Amino acid sequence: QVQLVESGGGLVQGGGSLRLSCAASGSIFSINAMGWYRQAPGKQRELVAAIARGGSTNYADSVKGRFTISRDNARNTVYLQMNSLKPEDTAVYYCKGTIVVHFTLPPYDYWGQGTQVTVSS
Repeated sequence: QVQLVESGGGLVQGGGSLRLSCAASGSIFSINAMGWYRQAPGKQRELVAAIARGGSTNYADSVKGRFTISRDNARNTVYLQMNSLKPEDTAVYYCKGTIVVHFTLPPYDYWGQGTQVTVSS
């Protein structure tokens, strides 16, 4: 059983900052890519940022220069530092990990339960 648990969401004024964390636990052999997605009301879930095990990253154009994704492989944890937040960043943020639970099995995508981020104008 694998669990991803997010934390760090909340309410912040426009221009402010938040840091999200997502810790993976359970029967884990290795973790490949980890990423953050978000879903605003009435919209589809979209990629915010992703990071490979080796550290290479990619970002949605809308967050480049404002958000930074990082990971601690020893702790099976991924972070999202969000600066200069805008009201349009308001959404539920989800963590995803591409995880191998046994060396004989292929990787599988696991999701966290989501954390609400609300940015007021």
